[in-house]
Amino acid sequence: MDRNPKPLLAITMGDPAGIGPEVCLKALNLEEIYAVCRPLIVGDAGIIRNAMEFCGLVQAVKAIEGPEQGLYRLGTVDVLDLKNLPLSKLRLKQETADHGRASFEYVERAIQLALAKRVDGTVTGPINKAAINSAGFHYAGHTEIYAQMTGCKRYAMMLADRGFRVVLLSSHVSLRKACDAVRKERVLEVIELAHEAVGNLCGRAPRLAVAGLNPHCGEGGLFGTEDDEENAPAVISAKAKGILVEGPLPADTVFSKMKGGEFDAVIVMYHDQGLIPIKLLGFQYDESTGQWSTAGVNVTLGLPIVRTSVAHGTAFDKAGEGRASPQSMVEAIKMAAILCAVNM
Repeated sequence: MDRNPKPLLAITMGDPAGIGPEVCLKALNLEEIYAVCRPLIVGDAGIIRNAMEFCGLVQAVKAIEGPEQGLYRLGTVDVLDLKNLPLSKLRLKQETADHGRASFEYVERAIQLALAKRVDGTVTGPINKAAINSAGFHYAGHTEIYAQMTGCKRYAMMLADRGFRVVLLSSHVSLRKACDAVRKERVLEVIELAHEAVGNLCGRAPRLAVAGLNPHCGEGGLFGTEDDEENAPAVISAKAKGILVEGPLPADTVFSKMKGGEFDAVIVMYHDQGLIPIKLLGFQYDESTGQWSTAGVNVTLGLPIVRTSVAHGTAFDKAGEGRASPQSMVEAIKMAAILCAVNM
C-alpha cells in the first residue's frame, strides 16, 4: 500500500439496473470527495458511461485493471472495469439474475482488494437482494457477504445520520427470529462493538443507550420478560467493563433523547425499530422540486476492513432518469475516509 495521505476507496456501483451507477457518478463529480479520498468505482465501465449520458455529466471515464493505475483527480472517473455485464444485457428498472451476479462480483472484488491492502476501505452502492439470490448467491444482504468473506463472527450494522446513530442487534431476519435473537451475550457483544466504533467517531467514550424490545420494557414482566432477563443483565455487564451505557429504555422515547443530545447511539433490538426513526430524519421530500433527498450512512461494525454504504435501496422506479440524489453516497464516502484515517 502506498503512503498517500488520502485513503483509496473501492466503491461498488451496486445493481446496474438501479440508481447505484448514477449516485456514484454524481458523488465523484464533486470536488469535496477528492479532497478527502481517492475514489475508485468497482463495476463496469460501459454501464458507467451509459449513466454519464443520461445524467448529462461531462467527465472522462478511465477503465483500469488495478487500483495502482488510477488517476484519482476531479474530471476523470476511475473504474476498475470487471466487464461483468455487457451494455446489451442491461435492463434498467428490472430485477434479473445477470444484474445480481454482476453486483455480487463487484462486492466480492472490493472485499478482496481491501483484504489484500490494495485499497484502504470500501463503500457499497445499493444491491437487490432478490437478484443476487436468483443468481445463486444466497445472502440476506451486504452485511452477511462481508462477514463471511472476511471470516468475521462478531459484527453489527450501524445506521448514522450525523449524530443520530442506531446499531442493530439483528438485521435482515423475520420479526419472530429477531425476538429470539435478544440474548444477553448478543446484546453485550453489540454494546461493545458500538462502544469501540462510535468512540472512534466521537473521539471520546460514547454515551450509549439500549432500547427495550417490549412496550415499556416489559413493564415488570407484564408485556414480556426479555428486557428484564436479557437486556438488563447485558447492560450491567457492560457497565462493569467501564462502558457508558443506559437501559433498557422504552423505545418510544429513547430516540428523542438521542436527538436531544443525551446519547451518541442507541442499540436497537430489530431492523425496523432503528431504521424507521433514522429514515424519518434522513429521507426528506422537497415539495418545491418534487424530489426526495436521502441522507444517512450504513456502517458494518466489527469487520477487519472498512465498509460503509448508502442507506437506501436500488430505487428501480427512478433508475436511468438522472434524478437520483447522491447525498447518501457522498456521506458514505466521507464516513469511510474518516474510518480509514482512524485505522491508519
